Amino acid sequence: MDRETFHNCCSLVEMPRQIHQQHCSSHFIQYIEREIAYSKFFKNYLIPNQPCMFSKKFTEDWNCRKKWVTADGKPNLQRLLQEFDESPVPVANCSAKEYNSNPKQIMPFKEFIQYWREYIQNGHSSPRGCLYLKDWHMQRTPFHADVFRSYSWSANICGRKKWLLYPPGQEEFLRDCHGNLAYDVTAPVLQDKGLYPQFEEACQPLEIIQEAGEIIFVPSGWHHQVYNLEDTISINHNWLNGCNLDIMWQFLQEELSSVQREIGEWRDTMDSWHQHCQVIMKSCTGIDYGEFASFLKTIANNRMSFLNSCPRNADNIQDHLAESLFALGPQHVAFDLQRVLHIFESMLSNEDFKRLEPSALSFKPEELLQEIREAVRTIV
Repeated sequence: MDRETFHNCCSLVEMPRQIHQQHCSSHFIQYIEREIAYSKFFKNYLIPNQPCMFSKKFTEDWNCRKKWVTADGKPNLQRLLQEFDESPVPVANCSAKEYNSNPKQIMPFKEFIQYWREYIQNGHSSPRGCLYLKDWHMQRTPFHADVFRSYSWSANICGRKKWLLYPPGQEEFLRDCHGNLAYDVTAPVLQDKGLYPQFEEACQPLEIIQEAGEIIFVPSGWHHQVYNLEDTISINHNWLNGCNLDIMWQFLQEELSSVQREIGEWRDTMDSWHQHCQVIMKSCTGIDYGEFASFLKTIANNRMSFLNSCPRNADNIQDHLAESLFALGPQHVAFDLQRVLHIFESMLSNEDFKRLEPSALSFKPEELLQEIREAVRTIV
């Protein structure tokens, strides 16, 4: 991040962002043909929370695009079998519905490959239904990142996908009368006003076709539905930085409020009601307030450690790092620290955070805030 981008973006620190309902007509997908400076990506897509598509030039040198794909662009099932063989993988049955999702099972990778081959040979049909190897995590995160308002990118190694994207806020029109999100946003049942009273207010989603080799960037809070148009392999990654920490904190507050409403009738009869609410929220999001605070502490410590490793008063080094396409850079560190500082200040004024048991935190937030303020002053 360069200095100009840093100063332009710091206004975000002064007040929390609210996720307002946005109309699809005001959004479109920009196509990025060639290498883009991180500061430009940060300013044009991360800060405004806008999707984009990267061309296949960005993945043409990836080993998996060479090794996992046959000469005619199909999945190289034999090569994949050699690499992963007995690895346990999560497989969803897309032909069945369990609550509001697809039932999953764990099976050896080679069993799924055998199914996939038979599925292709039978004209893409099987008495076992349409099985989909999904959410196979090569690297785990401490929370359910796909539910947790993170950013994500998805690269097609081979095959094609169709994406339906709704801007933040539009998902509220996709809920049924019980508050549940629609299982399929294209299903005729959504026309039933008794079941989906607000669906007619929803805009038409952005429809995007993703070709082999392309990477789509999906910002925080963009509700989406995806179809594989042919045999497809994709690699996905969820991440976050200072740009969407406020969205995550807002999401957690909304989730906790929802839990509190659900079990509100027991509030006066249960001594540990607030703690139980945190436990229930964690079962849905994978994290509670105390763990989120510890997570922010980890970010802050990593950023401050980076600052301590930088030479002091070295503008030439700062400018060099800021202009780099990929380096973190002191300006980005300062931005992230200011975002963490802002979220911690909000948490300390939050009544539910104040009610946490002392054992829920392994550090004193007030002391950490002072450390962050001092660190930021060395840069800004």
